Amino acid sequence: MSIFNHTRLEASALGLDWEGIRRGVYSDKYFVNIARLLGTLSAQGYTYAGDDGRLPAARAAGLPLGEMQVEMQWFTRRPGLTVVAGVDAALAVLREATGYWEGGRFVNTADALQVWAVEDGDTVTYHGNPREVQPVLRVRGRYRDFGPLETVTLGFLTRASRIATNTYQILQASRGKPVLFFPARFDLPSVQAVDGYAYALGVARYNHDDRAAVKPFISTDAQGAWWGGKGGGTTAHAYLACFLGDIPEAMLAFARTLPPEIPRIALVDFNNACARDAVRVTEAMFAEYRRLKEAGKPDEAPRFRLFGVRLDTSGDLRDAGLTPLGDPKLDLGVNPRLVWQVREALDHAWEGWHLPAAWREEARRYCADVKIVVSGGFRPEKIALFERLGVPVDFYGVGSWFYDNHGPTNTDFTADVVRVQVGGEWLDMAKVGRRACENPALQRVW
Repeated sequence: MSIFNHTRLEASALGLDWEGIRRGVYSDKYFVNIARLLGTLSAQGYTYAGDDGRLPAARAAGLPLGEMQVEMQWFTRRPGLTVVAGVDAALAVLREATGYWEGGRFVNTADALQVWAVEDGDTVTYHGNPREVQPVLRVRGRYRDFGPLETVTLGFLTRASRIATNTYQILQASRGKPVLFFPARFDLPSVQAVDGYAYALGVARYNHDDRAAVKPFISTDAQGAWWGGKGGGTTAHAYLACFLGDIPEAMLAFARTLPPEIPRIALVDFNNACARDAVRVTEAMFAEYRRLKEAGKPDEAPRFRLFGVRLDTSGDLRDAGLTPLGDPKLDLGVNPRLVWQVREALDHAWEGWHLPAAWREEARRYCADVKIVVSGGFRPEKIALFERLGVPVDFYGVGSWFYDNHGPTNTDFTADVVRVQVGGEWLDMAKVGRRACENPALQRVW
């Protein structure tokens, strides 16, 4: 991740359809049509003959518009701070797909461009004035060669920066408690690589700014394809259904079968009795842990160390272990009272087990070490509430909110031509309401 190791992603690592990008199949058609039009005008020797442009007629006359050199800048107007991501992908697109087709052969002209860019993981800030933006990418070159790439480059910047910034904000809400990245099921498989990369950038940016050491947790291997991460997770409701809702039996089979490096995290809301089932699965796992140790198999015992329990109660259910108090809506789904109940039950579970004195302290520690993971409808506001109340959560699982893109989370990027080159001089040519802007973080790339 660039700003943290000053290394940019290679185009070969992205797995993109370069042929399709070069042919414009991912570009808005009007950009493709304009590039073709300008190419045709250039071949015809067309020059400017109008009289209503912004330049004096004497200076504008005879300009070969099909060869027009322009300066374009890419920027976002997300309110406040944006963690920038997708720059390396945009640069790879420019490097690999700038040019034109000559018959069946693609002529790459990327080396003729002048390119400046920030690094992935950098930040920009917007205060509401569209004439005062911080570009993350600036390109000078013949417009028809790179103009059709506006769609693809904006797509990478918008999506990746949105997820990176949302990740950053949700970690601020969690006060640095790890946030599990669970949105894969809510979008197409083809976006998982860029999404997971953006999430990891958001985590890295948070660690950088807060001097923290939060680890990224992704759910699919594809989400780690660009940065070497591997998917992980808990168990699934479907798995518990295969075991007839017997959570202790399901977790014992899980622990016996899967490698010990996979965390043993039990999903305990299947029967809508989280505290009861958390205690039952903890007791079953500890019993096998103890049996193996007493049998002289200390290397096998860690298979049965329960890492955590996950609460994922549906938002329209009240856990059977909660007696109604006040507004019943406050007890629906995963709520503070339910988490406290589960933590209390876990911490004291060992007290009801029939244990020799020599095992009681280890049993107490075993129960205290079981983490609580919560998921289901979590977003920054709910996480911030849990943190203000001191709810004993260890990990938050978040899904579709990472994709949120409205109002304060709208991270849409724009690309504007702001200057044109005339007679070797770069002249302002932005649409009304925009202008060429500076960003000291821009670095000359090539």
